[in-house]
Amino acid sequence: MAWKVALTVLFSIALLFSPTQAAVFSVDLGSESLKVAVVNLKPGQSPISIAINEMSKRKSPALVSFHDGHRLLGEEAAGLAARYPQKVYSQTRDLLGKPYASAQKILNSMYLPFETKENFRGGMSLVADGGNENDSVYSPEELVAMVLGYAANLAEFHAKIPIKDAVIAVPPYMGQAERRGLLAAAQLAGINVLSLINEHSGAALQYGIDKDFSNETRHVIFYDMGASSTYAALVYFSAYKGKEYGKSVSVNQFQVKDVRWNPELGGQHMELRLVEYFADQFNAQVGGGVDVRKFPKAMAKLKKQVKRTKEILSANTAAPISVESLHNDVDFRSTITREKFEELCEDIWEKSLSPVKEVLEHSGLSLEEIYAVELIGGATRVPKLQAKLQEFLGRKELDRHLDADEAIVLGAALHAANLSDGIKLNRKLGMVDGSLYGFLVELNGPELLKDESSRQLLVPRMKKVPSKMFRSVNHNKDFEVSLAYESGHHLPPGATSPEIARYQISGLTDASEKYSSRNLSSPIKASIHFSLSRSGILSLDRADAVIEITEWVEVPKKNLTIENSTISSNGSAESAAGNSSEGSNGSIKTDSGISKTSNTSAEEQAAAELATEKKLKKRTFRVPLKIVEKITGFGMSLSEDFLTDVKKKLQVLDQKDTDRKRTAELKNNLEGYIYTTKEKIETLEDFEKVSTSEERQSFIEKLDQVQDWLYTDGEDANATEFQERLDQLKAVGDPIFLRLKELTARPAAVEQGRKYIDELKQIVEEWKVKKPWLPQERVDEVIKSSEKLKNWLDEKESEQKKTSGFSESAFTSEEVYLKVLDLQNKVASISRITKPKPKVQKPVKNETESNEQNTDASNSTSTDSSSSSDSSADNSEETNEEETVTEQPEVHDEL
Repeated sequence: MAWKVALTVLFSIALLFSPTQAAVFSVDLGSESLKVAVVNLKPGQSPISIAINEMSKRKSPALVSFHDGHRLLGEEAAGLAARYPQKVYSQTRDLLGKPYASAQKILNSMYLPFETKENFRGGMSLVADGGNENDSVYSPEELVAMVLGYAANLAEFHAKIPIKDAVIAVPPYMGQAERRGLLAAAQLAGINVLSLINEHSGAALQYGIDKDFSNETRHVIFYDMGASSTYAALVYFSAYKGKEYGKSVSVNQFQVKDVRWNPELGGQHMELRLVEYFADQFNAQVGGGVDVRKFPKAMAKLKKQVKRTKEILSANTAAPISVESLHNDVDFRSTITREKFEELCEDIWEKSLSPVKEVLEHSGLSLEEIYAVELIGGATRVPKLQAKLQEFLGRKELDRHLDADEAIVLGAALHAANLSDGIKLNRKLGMVDGSLYGFLVELNGPELLKDESSRQLLVPRMKKVPSKMFRSVNHNKDFEVSLAYESGHHLPPGATSPEIARYQISGLTDASEKYSSRNLSSPIKASIHFSLSRSGILSLDRADAVIEITEWVEVPKKNLTIENSTISSNGSAESAAGNSSEGSNGSIKTDSGISKTSNTSAEEQAAAELATEKKLKKRTFRVPLKIVEKITGFGMSLSEDFLTDVKKKLQVLDQKDTDRKRTAELKNNLEGYIYTTKEKIETLEDFEKVSTSEERQSFIEKLDQVQDWLYTDGEDANATEFQERLDQLKAVGDPIFLRLKELTARPAAVEQGRKYIDELKQIVEEWKVKKPWLPQERVDEVIKSSEKLKNWLDEKESEQKKTSGFSESAFTSEEVYLKVLDLQNKVASISRITKPKPKVQKPVKNETESNEQNTDASNSTSTDSSSSSDSSADNSEETNEEETVTEQPEVHDEL
């Protein structure tokens, strides 16, 4: 089968890495949150693991906020969502590649009060902090780039090394504009995207990695209901026979057969039903015609509490809701039962079955032929949804073998490891995914007939990715190429036109005019080459003009070529015979006395004139054609100039974030140093032993001064100022704290040093018994070093007793440990000396053999050259035999 030759994904429980440090990461980017997984060779870490955020959570909010001149990401932005809903941007992934009207519809449905404007591509841009400058207006690509940059920082912090290579998981319904927008966002974030991967393929990789399908095949449905969408994917798992190191092996594989979805059905839509229900209750409670839906801050508070209430209902039959000061200082409290919640979402339960029904209908499979229905996505935890699926599938239990939140990102990480150059994995799992949309190609141009050949299906739905395609058309004028979604199928969410891209192909007219005077053997053609990338993106790669010409060319005559070849061969044979008889004669005389060489040259010249003939020959020329993108609007590609400007803007924001975090860190360090130091001065009794009362009083005054500055002028200080204040305090405090530490550390170090000196005496005695081969001078050197260390300790302890506790110490514990360590290294170096190998004596030759050899050697000097060579060969053989015997034991000892 063709799909057996698919992309091979290599996995292993034991990862084999290249010598250099290598790491990759994956991102599962959702509407509300993101997960990050890292594949890393760092010792002591799991090869594949989830990166936690600054709050030690495995899932992070996909949020960006601009407040008080600062940009906040992730958890920091989430802290502002209820108070400043207009400043905290969410759903940014779903705004990619959408026309302005479609994007605004998404925001309105979620009660998101962002200030927006239509950009030059017809898409949406968001205005931050009410600013009018360009720096305050951000496209969805820029906001998603910030979120992805946050994800990359989590991965790097987790791996402790820089990482740039990643795989990003996307929902299957993402169209061309959305996928291109996501790749552009990743480029702006400085991420090298190895591939986009459909979410269901990530889940299938995680499902199949530890299973064996050599004795069975499986049809598995992956059902995913996330925050904003739902899909069902039918995946076929099997195995095929392959070759590895010349042996036949069984290789697991899977193929995605079909995917069906509802992009407007998810956990958010359940929450919105509760939001509407409680909003009506609050409006009735307040009265006076007040509608809480018109107040963004109140709605943000209500949505935050509703999310918690829904989670409680998943585990309980009833749940409370309480929002303080929901609107106009009016508190709101209520309760809801699970039964009421299920009633409010009655139509959602029926819609949730549609993707599964459609997959089964189009596949022709019955429920009995489905091995498992694996649930993933946070919304699948809702009991009513599970009950509806059980009822439809006729099963008592649903399959939940995968982590609902992390299966996709872990599978995507495996895919990233396979695509990376620096990581090698052993176990094989073939992966075949397909294009979730069909694509048409249409040609338009002067004198181009509108028929079936000008509009064709280029990519059928579920065609394997990656793939390459080409089309050719008989035409001699410049023309346009349009790519569009297949008619009769759903467009991607928010798309208003099936057209994806339009290109102007030029250069064909010029090529036709150039070659039209030649003898064309067939009409001029244009060959157009397309590719469907691993990320599911369709592109026009190149176009060529193909010109086939028939023209007369001179070619050798076949019969004359053979005859000349025979003459040449005969001449060569005669020449060879002459050389063997005449020795160095350069030419051979004939009976007539004329040189045969000159005769041969004349014959060859005549033969060359008669050896060619004219024949018609077909030649093909390929002329590259120029391709210019013509489409405008939100589907157009971002220019390099635009991307460069945006990168600079994002780099400025990144630097500001770094400076802000550095400033906050140093401020906390300074504040922490002041509090801990004051506490030590007040509570530690030993502090008085290492400092005078004047020192302590002066130090406390300095601490108070800096503390007062910290909460007055220091509120707006920068990182440098905080560092300077901290250094000033440490210049006073560090010597005192060092003396305080040495009160206990120095005696302990001396005790350890003397203990080792005593142990060394026993070690030396053991050497005499167990390792008598050790060089005595090395042993004496160690004994001498031990005595020097003992004398040094005696001297320094005596000096320390005369030193005041308020003065600099005579010696420190660190000095002791370094000297002991140096002595230990010397001991270890000697102890590693191995026992010498026994010497093997060569066999002793008797006097007769020696005399014979000496005689042979003297005789060899008076013999001829051939005898000398024979004698040398004989001696060489005897020497080799002796080397084989004597060196064999040495080789054995080394092994």
